[in-house]
Amino acid sequence: MKKKIFVLLSVVLILILGVAVWYNIPIDLINLDPNEVMEIVVFNGNSGNTTHIEDKEQIQHIIDNLNDVEVKRSRLSAGYSGYSFKVTIYLSDGNEAGDWNNFIINSDDTIRKDPFFYSVIKGKIDYNYIENIVE
Repeated sequence: MKKKIFVLLSVVLILILGVAVWYNIPIDLINLDPNEVMEIVVFNGNSGNTTHIEDKEQIQHIIDNLNDVEVKRSRLSAGYSGYSFKVTIYLSDGNEAGDWNNFIINSDDTIRKDPFFYSVIKGKIDYNYIENIVE
């Protein structure tokens, strides 16, 4: 009986440690070649306007900037609504760009991709650059 309890507690402890490591591990925001990006669509949650960014220099700047950003989960985003910029990245083949093809930028250091908010831990999102394009 004591052996079963020991094994059960060990498994629970390993699971808790695994979840803690997974939750706190740094994540590259994106890892894209700007030349493969056809379009970045930004919905401005403040104005309700959608901007289609197709200019190669603007795409280059935004993708290079986001490639340099590393984030970490900070808290659950369930129940939150409203945002600054909803970003969707489309590749030249017409497909959306992987796991991080669609996310929300709330500020220069906060991202939301449900079910989590993410804090920037390396680099800085060029929020003002995007804001100037979409206004």
